Amino acid sequence: MPWLSENLSTIIICLVLAVIVGLIIFSMIKNKKKGKCSCGNNCGCCPMGGSCHGGGAKKGQ
Repeated sequence: MPWLSENLSTIIICLVLAVIVGLIIFSMIKNKKKGKCSCGNNCGCCPMGGSCHGGGAKKGQ
């Protein structure tokens, strides 16, 4: 019991951070199911519009 009382603030901070990370993951999963993207190589949702993957037809074709 003394260990718990000595580390209570660290435990609370870790629990809060775990909840925040869990909510972020839940939100990402929910958005993925709705069809929204978060940079999954779907260049239609990207502000760069495909410039990172070549963005067009290859030369000579």
